[in-house]
Amino acid sequence: MYNYISGKLVEATPSYAVVDNNGIGYLIEISLNTFTQIKDLAEVRLLIHYVVREDAHLLFGFFDEGERQLFRSLINVNGVGVGTARVMLSTFGTQELTAAIVSENVKMVQSIKGIGAKTAQRIVLELHDKLEKQGDVAINNVVASNKNLEEALSALVMLGFVKAQASKVLDKIAADNPAMTVEELIKQALKVL
Repeated sequence: MYNYISGKLVEATPSYAVVDNNGIGYLIEISLNTFTQIKDLAEVRLLIHYVVREDAHLLFGFFDEGERQLFRSLINVNGVGVGTARVMLSTFGTQELTAAIVSENVKMVQSIKGIGAKTAQRIVLELHDKLEKQGDVAINNVVASNKNLEEALSALVMLGFVKAQASKVLDKIAADNPAMTVEELIKQALKVL
C-alpha cells in the first residue's frame, strides 16, 4: 500500500521516527542502522513496509532498499516476526547479516537477542540460497573479510597468543582496512601484540 514516506523529520529515536508529510505525522518503526543514517537529517525519505494486525497498523521504515528486502525475507521465515527482524537489522548491518547467512555462520545469527539455535538454523537454511543468488559484490567482500579474520585469528592462536586479545586486535586492524589479506592481518597484529 505504501512504498515510501518523505517529509520533515520531527523526531528520531533508535526505535522509531516521526515524519511529517503534509501535516500528518507518521510514526514509523525503524532499525538502529536506519536511525544512524537519518538522525542528523531535516528531511527524510523512508521506504515502507506496512503491517496490518488485528490490534494495530504498523509502518516499518528503511533507509535503503537492501535493508527492506532483507527485512521482508526474514519475516517470511517461520518463527521470525517483525520485531525480531528489526532487532536483527539493528544488531548487524544489512551486509553483515546477509554475509553471516550466506556463509552459514549460525553462531553469529544465534548471537542476536531473541534468536535461539533452531531459529538461527532455520534462517540460514531458508535464506542461504535466496541471498546467495542475489550475488551482491559487497556481501561477497564481507564474507571474504570474515574468512580472512578467522584464518588470521587461528594462525595467531597457533602461535600462542590469547584468542580474545588477538581477536580484539584483528577487529581493530580490519576496521581500518577491511580488504587486508590474511598475511597482512597477521603481520599487523604481530606488531601490536
